[in-house]
Amino acid sequence: MNDTPSAASEVVDQVSALVEDVFGRLKPVLAAAEGLLAGSSDALADDLTRLRPQVFDVLGGLVVGAGFISAPNALADQEFGFEWWTETGDAEPARLVISLDPDSENFLDYTRQSWFTVPRDTGRRHINGPYVDYLCTDEYTLTFTVPVQRSGTFAGVVGADIYVREVERLLQPKLRALGGRAALVNAQGRVIVSNNARQATGSLVRDVDVPAWWSSGAEPVTTENGIHLRRCGDSPIALVRSAGG
Repeated sequence: MNDTPSAASEVVDQVSALVEDVFGRLKPVLAAAEGLLAGSSDALADDLTRLRPQVFDVLGGLVVGAGFISAPNALADQEFGFEWWTETGDAEPARLVISLDPDSENFLDYTRQSWFTVPRDTGRRHINGPYVDYLCTDEYTLTFTVPVQRSGTFAGVVGADIYVREVERLLQPKLRALGGRAALVNAQGRVIVSNNARQATGSLVRDVDVPAWWSSGAEPVTTENGIHLRRCGDSPIALVRSAGG
């Protein structure tokens, strides 16, 4: 039988390693994007094709989508820039094409999406989700984004998508081994993966105030009603489990 603190540490460590792996794979894309934009105000939309080798290298394994999304007016010839590719299982990834025309009824104003706004406003990397990605796959997704800088100014984000079901496949056996109830949640207390059918992906944990705990510093704690909370490394993901599990 697993020793619970040790087993919980294994889950925390595995989540942290998964997160760092995805962000680590984005580093060459970030370097290429910042190199493309560095010290220049005349980068064009067509120049984004130069990022494709690095983006294609990110795809595979857990990562099903990756690319670069520009800040408004970071490119010289158009207001918005979107270079995003998805894994298809075929020889070539597929490029995601969206309307970048603000006058179009199909225009996607990505500058309102939290995967864009949080890195823009904080200057820090971010994980958005779980959410149903209606734009790409209609699946529960986690989107990892990192801010791109040009001369100290925000110029966009590089990012990667992974499916929640793949995270579940990797981690649910260890969550089940903890016993009791256990779930991985985001900073808002929304379930990513759990070992209990009553805590479905996307639902909110209601027996503990996860946002308040996060705002207070997210230090490991056991609440009065016997709920353990522990942050997974430097990620905005926490393990929440019952005292008996």
